[in-house]
Formats: sequence, structure tokens, C-alpha cells
Amino acid sequence: MELQHWRHWQHPLVFNEDERSGRLCYGCLEPVFGPSYSCIESDCDEYYDHHKSCAELPLGLHHPSHLNHPLILFDIKRYFDEEYEKFSKCDVCGERSNEYSYCCYRCNFNIHIRCSSLSLTIQTEVHDHQLTRVWKLLKFTCDFCGKEGNLPYLCAQCDFGIHSRCAACPRILKVYRHNHPLRLTPSLEVHQSDSPICLLCVRKVDTLCLYYCSRCDFVAHLYCAMLHWNREYINLQELKEEQSTESKSEDSELHQSFDSEICKVKKTTVGEDGTEIAIEIKHFSHEHDLKLTDEIPNNTKCNGCVQYILSPFYSCTPCSFFLHKSCSKLPKIKCHPFDSHPLTLSYQQASFFCNICCQMCNGLKYNCQISKDNYNVQCILLSNTLTLACHEHRLYLSMTNSLQKCSSCNFESYFVFRCSTCEFVLDFKCATLPQATWYNQHEHPFNLCYTPEDDSGEYYCDICEEERDPKQWFYYCPECNFPAHRDCILGENPNVKQHI
Repeated sequence: MELQHWRHWQHPLVFNEDERSGRLCYGCLEPVFGPSYSCIESDCDEYYDHHKSCAELPLGLHHPSHLNHPLILFDIKRYFDEEYEKFSKCDVCGERSNEYSYCCYRCNFNIHIRCSSLSLTIQTEVHDHQLTRVWKLLKFTCDFCGKEGNLPYLCAQCDFGIHSRCAACPRILKVYRHNHPLRLTPSLEVHQSDSPICLLCVRKVDTLCLYYCSRCDFVAHLYCAMLHWNREYINLQELKEEQSTESKSEDSELHQSFDSEICKVKKTTVGEDGTEIAIEIKHFSHEHDLKLTDEIPNNTKCNGCVQYILSPFYSCTPCSFFLHKSCSKLPKIKCHPFDSHPLTLSYQQASFFCNICCQMCNGLKYNCQISKDNYNVQCILLSNTLTLACHEHRLYLSMTNSLQKCSSCNFESYFVFRCSTCEFVLDFKCATLPQATWYNQHEHPFNLCYTPEDDSGEYYCDICEEERDPKQWFYYCPECNFPAHRDCILGENPNVKQHI
């Protein structure tokens, strides 16, 4: 069965009775499980997976929330800047989203497809009685989260009002970044401070209810835990809390274990402490055997992580191929909060785009076999918590549905490291900057600096001779009193190694 879809006219979408990939639906941005339509043509540059219900949405709609005019189905992903600001916000839930929406162009009225299909009456896990939708634009304070909204679900018996998305909250769920299930809990019952921090977005929780693990004192916002990249879609009825920790630990060991498909040891020797050392290996990233050495060539980068080489390392001298010892031992399969599927290690000499740091890279990468997303190994190997010299407090991985601006470079990203004490934010591009690097034939290394080198008030780059912003990080050679923009030192694509 095929469907000619209005959003993807190039090819028909093919029906699948039971899709299990978990790729995101192009319409509602939720994982696809069950009946679906998708494009299976190999020359498509995007995945047009749709839930069956999203693919079969009517192009026009008369809706009780806007009785004056008919609404037209459209795709907000086509719009940018002012048009995006105009059409992305739903007049029912008040949230911005890239999902399909119904719009009245005369009135600039917009409603997300999920909000347009809300039932008149619902039974929810968070309240004992049936709730009824009020379609009149009525301002109210949600009795569940304590935030204002409009178009509530009401309980006539209890004078109870709730947001539609609050009504969808389950009593218990699982997130990828925590070993145990989280339960809906009144904020007054948590064991943390008076202002607990959500450990998914690293912001204070100021709602009446939250998701909480009492065993670990783990707190999460209601909507952070519900985000598709945070929520783990598993059968919680079959999950026992005692088993979840064990299975998570087993999975961790599995994904971190050494795999002979990645690296085979050809020759070994015994070190001074009696340990066995691999002195010759065959790594999947290179056609020849690699030999262990500590003689570092000038300004040479690792072909795996594209960082300057450190001793000891493996090399193929005729090919000028070099590999850190640590890069040779990376696991073949790795799980990470960035992706709901296991990631597979591969090697790509041509450049690829990293979906986290948004830079062009090459060398070793982790790839999702389902979404086809690529991740630089440096980004994947960063810990969820960072302690850096650039900031006095610890930084935590923050993943939200809103853009956050990096305090160092002003780049906006959904995935950053955030301070729970102050408003300091660091994106992955800055978090993976090398602490020391080389520049052309300069005889000394350059160190990454976070504050101006002096109090002169005049700061310039000695490479491009342009003025430097004293609030921006830069590279500095103290031996020569040589400051420079970090982009002037690192170049346009610092994570791409040019091959001879």
C-alpha cells in the first residue's frame, strides 16, 4: 500500500504494518513504532517516516478552538526567522514546536496536530475522575504543575484544571540518563534543597510536581523527562527496579568491552612491570599493521580523533597514519544520551558533519544505523559532568527543546554543558577545544586562555591583526607574547585532518 503525501511529492510513501526502528515521525516528532508510512527510495536525502495517523491527516480542518475559519495543515520546518516565530507557537498549549500544525492565515492562529486531536473527555493517570476539554480560550492556573495556560481540561466534581500535556504525564517513566524508573512526586517531598535542579536540563525545578527517583535523589522536570530524546520507551510493567540497575550495568560493560573486530594484536612484549604490551596491531581503520612508537613527528595529528599526537602511539610510517593508543581501544558499540539507539564505531577519511558540535570532522566516528546521524568521537567520549579551568563550578550535560547560548562563543545549541549554580553555558565545540595546540612553524605550543593576558585594554590577534574581544577565549604563546584568535590558530575545520 502506497500514499502520495503532500509534504513529499517526489516519491510515494510505503506502508509498513509494524515499524520498529524508532525513528522520529516527520509530522509529530515522536518515535515511530507500529503502523507507519515511509519513503524507501535510496536517493532521498531525508527520512520521511510518518505514523499512519500523521500521514493520513486531513489537509483542512474545522476545529472548535477556532470556529471563524477553516484551518490548513502546514509544515513549520519550511519556515525560518520571523515566519518561524510567527507560526511555530501553538495557541492551545503555548509551546513552540517543529511538528505539523493547522493554521488560519487570516488570524495567525496556529494549533499543533497533537493539540488539534485532543479528545473532548479523557481519563488520565494524574487524576481520579474523567476530565472534560474546554475549547474556549480560558486563562487558568494548572493545578498539577502550577503554571498558567489556556484551554484546560476540567474536572467538574473537584474544580480541578490541568494542561493537556500535564494530563499526558504517566505516573512512572524511564529516562536514558538514569538507571531507575522515575515517579511523579510532589516537589515538597524531594530530599534535595528547597530549589531542586533538573538533572536533564540543569535548571531549577519550580513546578508543583516533578519526576523523582528517591533512591538516588534524581530530579527531572515533567516535560524534560517526556522529551523523546530523554525518555526511554520500554514496557515498565515488566521492569523491576531491582533488575534495572543490573541490566544497565551489564549493558555498560557490553558496550565498553574490547572487540577483536576493531583491533587485533599481532605482536606483544612484556613491560618492566610485567604487563603485556601490544607493540604491533591491525586496526580496522587502516589497511596496514600499525607499530607502537614514542618518536613524535612535528605537529602530527591522530587520524582517529584528529588531535595532536601524544606518546605512545601506533603508526604506519609509509602512509603517515597515526593513531593514539587510547583511540585504538575504543569500543565498537556505545550507548549515549544523544541517541536512543546503540552507536557503532566506524572510520571515514572524507569529512562528515557532527550532529552535536555542528562541525565538519573526519577520522573515527560513532554512527547511528537507524537515523544515520554521525558523531565525532571527541563529543561522544566527553563525560556527562565536566570540571574545567574556565569555570569555578562543575558543568552538567543539558539537553532541552530550546536553544541555549554558549557563554564562550555565543553559538546556540540544544545540547550544552550547563552550570547549576550560575548561568554559564558551554557548547560542545568549546568543550572539546584542545588545551594546547601548534600553529604552522611556530616553535612553541599555544595554550588556550580564558581571560585577557594583561590589563592594557587593547587586544589584537597577532595573526590576522584584527581586534580581539577580551570576553572571548583565545590561544596564547607566553614565550613570545603571541596572542591569537582561536579560529586563526585552529583553522576553519580543526577536526578535519588533511591526508597526503
